[in-house]
Amino acid sequence: MKSKNNLSDILKVKFLVSEGSLGNWGFILYLTFLAIVMIASSHNADRKIYQIAEINLEVKELRSEFVDTRKRLMQEKMESSVAKKMLARGVRTSNEPPTKISVK
Repeated sequence: MKSKNNLSDILKVKFLVSEGSLGNWGFILYLTFLAIVMIASSHNADRKIYQIAEINLEVKELRSEFVDTRKRLMQEKMESSVAKKMLARGVRTSNEPPTKISVK
């Protein structure tokens, strides 16, 4: 019979309005504060996860752009490509090999 009486007291919330309930209110406020801190921490962690995902996407895009730019640079540096561009300016490659000049 005692446990039934305790259950009805809990359902009627008598532990919050009876004498000495100030300690119960303090504990409830403490639990509420902890719940708010936990929710804020969770939201902060979620925000950081989204930021990390965005930064990873940006890194992948920049890496792809870097590889593409490096490929175009290698093609531009090739001797045949340089020779074609210089031919348009009137400069062509020599048929004679270079000679060493020595000064005494």
